[in-house]
Amino acid sequence: MYDICLSENLHVGAPRYLVGALSKVLIQGGNDPVLSWEELEKRCHGCTRCGLAKTRTNVVIGRGSKTAPVMLIGEGPGEQEDLQGKPFVGAAGQLLDLLLSALMFKEDDYYICNIVKCRPPGNRIPTDDEAESCLPWLRNQTLLIRPRIMVCLGATAMKYIIDRSAKISQIRGQWIERKGFWIMPTFHPAALLRDISKKPLMFEDMKKVKLKLDELRSPQ
Repeated sequence: MYDICLSENLHVGAPRYLVGALSKVLIQGGNDPVLSWEELEKRCHGCTRCGLAKTRTNVVIGRGSKTAPVMLIGEGPGEQEDLQGKPFVGAAGQLLDLLLSALMFKEDDYYICNIVKCRPPGNRIPTDDEAESCLPWLRNQTLLIRPRIMVCLGATAMKYIIDRSAKISQIRGQWIERKGFWIMPTFHPAALLRDISKKPLMFEDMKKVKLKLDELRSPQ
């Protein structure tokens, strides 16, 4: 089993208050069988686990390489994502693509998805019930992709993947590692559109991700 349970034995840059406080989130607690991509996508498109199914235009599963070493996880689809059925295609997504390109990431280096796969009305933050209803799909995606690095884009991804009580401004840019699996919390690119001062900070965080990726690929 691909073990990325995030509840114990954490180190490498994680603040002391995080150790032992990380959420179960992705793999821990999931007893459902691992679905193939075809079956996963079929079930996601027919999902009615929460009320977001009533207001969505499209289910937004993900984009990028399905064997990527880096998995980037945001909050949820916005208006353009809901219309097109793809994550991060609006202004924030375009900024993220520019950042990845500037740091010389290749398209097969990453896979992009969200905590929830349906747009919350008015782009509001997903509720706990909505997020927890969708997390089994994210667990399944993670097991299929088997990334080495996970990037939490913003507070919502950080909440469900790292720690429900942490603040993104306090832990961004710090590596969290368990059994060779690396997690980097950083800002959501939409935050950069609202506050330009965050751009160099996110750039430095993503630079760390690229350096870690290169390190993991280097012969030992």
